[in-house]
Amino acid sequence: MTQPTADIRNNWTKEEVLSLFGLPFNDLLFQAQAVHRANFDPVEVQASTLMSIKTGACPEDCKYCPQSVRYDTGLEREAVVELEPVLEAARAAREGGATRFCMGAAWRRPKDRDLDAVIEMVKGVRELGMETCLTLGMLTDAQARRLKGAGLDYYNHNLDTSPEHYPEIISTRTYEDRLETLGHVRDAGLKVCCGGIVGMGETRADRAGLLLELANLPEHPQSVPINNLVQVPGTPLAGTPAIDPLEFVRTIAVARVMMPASVVRLSAGRTEMSDELQALCFLAGANSLFYGEKLLTTGNPEAARDRELLQRLGLRMSAVAGPALVEPV
Repeated sequence: MTQPTADIRNNWTKEEVLSLFGLPFNDLLFQAQAVHRANFDPVEVQASTLMSIKTGACPEDCKYCPQSVRYDTGLEREAVVELEPVLEAARAAREGGATRFCMGAAWRRPKDRDLDAVIEMVKGVRELGMETCLTLGMLTDAQARRLKGAGLDYYNHNLDTSPEHYPEIISTRTYEDRLETLGHVRDAGLKVCCGGIVGMGETRADRAGLLLELANLPEHPQSVPINNLVQVPGTPLAGTPAIDPLEFVRTIAVARVMMPASVVRLSAGRTEMSDELQALCFLAGANSLFYGEKLLTTGNPEAARDRELLQRLGLRMSAVAGPALVEPV
C-alpha cells in the first residue's frame, strides 16, 4: 500500500458527518474514491483471517453476540485452543493470501495468567511472517504493554455503535471502559483495530456518531472494521430489520473520507452481501476484508469465492514480506 498523504483531522462535528451521509450517492462515492486513491493503491486489498482461540461462556450481555452465556444459541463452549492448531490455521491463512492473523477470545477481560498461552501464539504466528492481532476484551495498561513486548502488532477493541445507542446494546461494559482500553493500547505503542457494527436498529445519526467517535480519537485507528450485523437465532437482535444496502455503502464511504489513512475493512455480514454490493463497498473505499470460511463463530464467504470476486473486479490481495514484519522482541 502506498504511503498515506492526506491531512488527518480529529475535530469532526456531528453536523459535518451527517452532511457527508446526506450527499447524493454518486457525489459521496466520488469523494471517497478520490480520498482512497490519494492514500492507497486503488486495486490492492489487505486480507486478514480471524480464528477463535477461546469460544463461548462470555459473561457480557452484548445483544448481538452468540458467545454470551446469557443467550441460548446452541454454541458449544470451548477452552483455550492449543498452540499447534493455531499455527496450522495461520499457515493455511498465509498460503491462502492473508497477511494478518487475528485471534479472538471470549473474555470480559483476560487474567494475567491467560496471556501466557496467548503470547506463545503471537510469537509463533509472527515467526511465520504474518502480522498479528488479538481481541481479548478489556486490557489493563500493564497487559497492553506486555503484549507489545511480546511482539503483538494490532489489538482489536470495537466501539460497536454510537454512545447514544450503546446502552440499548450492552449494559455490562460502558463506553468509557472501551475508550480506556483503547487508550492503554495506544499508550503501549500497539496499532489499534477499532470499528463497529451497523444494522443493530440504530439510526443514521447513530452511524454518524460511531464514525465521529472513531475519527476524533487522539489517533485514528490504523484498521477500521465495519461489521454488518449477523443475526444469530437466540440473540436479542435476531429479527432486527436489516440495514438498507446502500446505507451500508454510505457508511463505508463516510468512514473513508473521515479516516483517509486508515484501512477500512469489510468484516462480518459478507455472506449476506451480493457481489455487486461488495463491489460498491470497494468503490467506496474499503480496502481490507476478513478472508476464510469462519469469523469466530459465524460464517464467512468461501475463500475461493473471494478470490474469484477480486479477480473479476481487477483487485489483488496485498503482499507483505514476512521478514520485514518480525522485529526483535
